[in-house]
Amino acid sequence: MHKTHCHQVGPLLSQLLSAWWLAEFAPVVPYFAMRRSWWLPSLVALTLLGGCISINFGRAFPSPDLPAIVAGQTDKAALQRMFGEPYQVGMDSGDATWRWFYGRREGGIEITKDLTVRFNANGTVKSYSFTSNFPEDMQRLK
Repeated sequence: MHKTHCHQVGPLLSQLLSAWWLAEFAPVVPYFAMRRSWWLPSLVALTLLGGCISINFGRAFPSPDLPAIVAGQTDKAALQRMFGEPYQVGMDSGDATWRWFYGRREGGIEITKDLTVRFNANGTVKSYSFTSNFPEDMQRLK
């Protein structure tokens, strides 16, 4: 008798769940089916426009005139006058370091420049490194 009762409830429950699902979700399915027709072209357009957008990162600074930075003589104040505030500061093997970094991504092409300065204990330049793939720097430094 218990099994007969379950067999009678099973189809009823199934019908109730089906009716509930249709009432709740059936109106939504055509909505998304119609809406889907516009999102794919929009995604393609955004992807294509993404190649036209220019993105800058870091902080713009002038490329250094390399003879202007002299190890043991150029100090932090002089570097700030030349390049502005550093983008990053840190330590390298116990020596203070400052870093100026700037980059730009445009049309799938990325160009960057990076100046890293390591300081003596007295605040003068111990060593520095400048790298760039900006066209004007590539031509000047080759």
